[in-house]
Amino acid sequence: MTATAGGPWRNPLRDKRDKRMPRIAGPCAVVIFGVTGDLSRKKLMPAIYDLANRGLLPPNFALVGFARRDWADEDFGQVVYEAVREHARTPFRQAVWDRLAEGFRFVPGSFDDDAAFTELAGTLDRLDAERGTGGNHAFYLSVPPKLFPTVCEQLHRTGLAETRGGRWSRVVIEKPFGHDLASARELNAVVNAVFPEESVFRIDHYLGKETVQNVLALRFANQLFDPIWNAHYVDHVQITMAEDIGLGGRAGYYDGIGAARDVIQNHLLQLLALTAMEEPVSFGPAELQVEKIKVLSATRLAQPLDRTTARGQYTRGWQGGQPVVGLLEEEGFAPDSTTETFAAITLEVDTRRWAGVPFYLRTGKRLGRRVTEIALVFKRAPHLPFDSTMTDELGKNALVIRVQPDEGITLRFGSKVPGHLMEVRDVTMDFSYGSAFAEDSPEAYERLILDVLLGEPSLFPVNAEVELSWQILDPVLANWAPHGAPEPYPAGGWGPESAARMLAGTGREWRRP
Repeated sequence: MTATAGGPWRNPLRDKRDKRMPRIAGPCAVVIFGVTGDLSRKKLMPAIYDLANRGLLPPNFALVGFARRDWADEDFGQVVYEAVREHARTPFRQAVWDRLAEGFRFVPGSFDDDAAFTELAGTLDRLDAERGTGGNHAFYLSVPPKLFPTVCEQLHRTGLAETRGGRWSRVVIEKPFGHDLASARELNAVVNAVFPEESVFRIDHYLGKETVQNVLALRFANQLFDPIWNAHYVDHVQITMAEDIGLGGRAGYYDGIGAARDVIQNHLLQLLALTAMEEPVSFGPAELQVEKIKVLSATRLAQPLDRTTARGQYTRGWQGGQPVVGLLEEEGFAPDSTTETFAAITLEVDTRRWAGVPFYLRTGKRLGRRVTEIALVFKRAPHLPFDSTMTDELGKNALVIRVQPDEGITLRFGSKVPGHLMEVRDVTMDFSYGSAFAEDSPEAYERLILDVLLGEPSLFPVNAEVELSWQILDPVLANWAPHGAPEPYPAGGWGPESAARMLAGTGREWRRP
């Protein structure tokens, strides 16, 4: 196998007919800060093994863990082994594991420990010499944002952030990207003072999901949908991310953050951008980012905010046939917490394509079921040549993209009921990833980690996207702040009454997924 310096490897053993993943990463090492956390154990370590198992990592790949633990390399290897055996998507193969484990190293220390970072630099130098990792390093900051400045400064001090002589150095940061526009700009400035923007990869795992990327394929690979993908035919768009779980044990992260900051600012606004964007010149990173930025620049909050937004907090109720407690009774939450667990907003995209079409975004915990979907709800036919009794059960046509679970696409339309009468009722046509393709979809973190190693930034939000998203959301947060506690809603339901009133005031209603 051959490769250009720091570039992607071409695998001559890969079946030439398989065009889905023609490249594998070149020589490199990944350093995970915060390696003892749940994200590393449940997502990052298994994803790295799965990439190796699929032949998408080079044989001389190295993984370095950094944490405040008195571990030797072998102890770290055991932690990775247990994470892989419990959470990996692909079958365990001893030969793959043995080859991967040869590149495991661990550096103990805290983020303000100069000596530990000096040791990290030495460890990476030794890996370059022993395993031929080529001086190419990706630093994954699976740590709270308040620690980003410290870690970035240490990487700068030790020279690890430098890109020189065909070698690359990249940093990966997890959300939240700030808690408002001002903090996002401050955070971006801190990171960009050490790493240039092209070397910064902001992980939004939703953008790595197969069904999210299929939004682009659905829109731009099919002439069928383009003529109706606009305000002439679409009545409104609903983007929903509902979870049936509560927040027990997550107070340290979630309390004071809330549903709007946690989900709407990143996941849902990115889904809106992909749904509403114009066709890019190509699927190159710059071209995709330009079109998403155009959409976010044109996106406005519908007014007045008191009637076009809603927030709630779950109380006691029933979930899956079991009684569950409310947020204020969950471990770690104060009895007077005003953190919202449900948030909904109404947006308008001021472009020729979407003028007059409301976009409704909602997210919540302890809702009726776990589902993420994008639903384009179409206008009613301007004239129905049927008696009203023939169409009692006929709703609006809808195209629904199911992101999770049961990934796929559903088209709802009216059809005649068999029989002597002309009775029209809603039916659906359904496409399911699980039944249409024999191969399982890769986990989102697999795709995103590989893209980091390939230097492929298409699926990662840039500064402008992050700041525009906060610019959209900040007025909502400011409007909610003086009003105290969110509206209560029972666990197992679909949110507070104010969310239903948001749409009822315009003659619409939320879909029941």
